[in-house]
Amino acid sequence: MGSTPDLANVPWRKSTYSGNTGGDCVEVAPLTPHIAVRDSKNPEVGTLTLSPEAYVAFVSHVGR
Repeated sequence: MGSTPDLANVPWRKSTYSGNTGGDCVEVAPLTPHIAVRDSKNPEVGTLTLSPEAYVAFVSHVGR
């Protein structure tokens, strides 16, 4: 099993499509070789860590 990375100092970013109106947003952060995803309004709830291939599939699916 892998260990949980320390995410306190990773560079989280929101999509440019996420306005400042407080809508539903996700943030992403690079965790070489993975990508972390979290709810921007509830970051303490947890983080989803995906491989680059799984991230592409995730974005493709939710972007429909």
